[in-house]
Amino acid sequence: MEGWIQFGRGPLFRFSFALMLLGLLRLLVLTGANLGDVYRNTGDRRLPWKDMARQTLAWLFPLGRLWRRRPFYSTLSFIFHAGMIVTPLFLAVHVLLWNEAVGFAWPAIPQRLANVLTLTVIATAVGLFLGRVLPSGARRISRLQDFVWPVLLAVPFITGYVASNLRVSPATYQLTLLTHVYAGDLIMLMIPFTKIAHCVLAPLSQLVTQAAWKFAPGAGDRVAETLGYADRPNWLAKARLSGPAASSESGK
Repeated sequence: MEGWIQFGRGPLFRFSFALMLLGLLRLLVLTGANLGDVYRNTGDRRLPWKDMARQTLAWLFPLGRLWRRRPFYSTLSFIFHAGMIVTPLFLAVHVLLWNEAVGFAWPAIPQRLANVLTLTVIATAVGLFLGRVLPSGARRISRLQDFVWPVLLAVPFITGYVASNLRVSPATYQLTLLTHVYAGDLIMLMIPFTKIAHCVLAPLSQLVTQAAWKFAPGAGDRVAETLGYADRPNWLAKARLSGPAASSESGK
């Protein structure tokens, strides 16, 4: 079993990490290319950059709007995401492994704080799962991955806490560590192909939304023609008919 653990920590980890980075980079490139096409083809290139930046920051740090809708669930989600990011990045063991792999690292958080964050992530993951399962409205609009992801993301935290803090037999310890390593590798492999890809696409969400409402010149006429209203004037024609020129024409 030790050989499988080393394989998961070594070659499989490097492959999973590389695939995750390349997959997320691909999504960023495709999104940027699509935005470029929209921007080049639109007639109106004005974008509310300041408002987009403000909305993006409000989405990334939603402390002011956590209590607007489903406050308890939203707060659990925020705490879950914060702990899920901070704990694996700054856990002392992970920092040490990273330093051994690439030759540099960053400061680690104290083990006691890591334990508190780990238990917090586990508890909030359970809350998020129940928040999807119990309310009928949330259950109807949820997809399979909405139920699977809280459980899957909790597995490395549960196994990591057991391996680091509980007294178990050597065989149980190795099985727990094996599950911990392979669950982490599986999560990295799945990130670019599931909803978790929003971890890198979220800062572009406002830009994509604003650009999506920029139509190419003549698009309104083509939409009207498709809907069978080609004989009716579009909004621009109506504006012209109701403007000063229309008044002068009617005066004649």
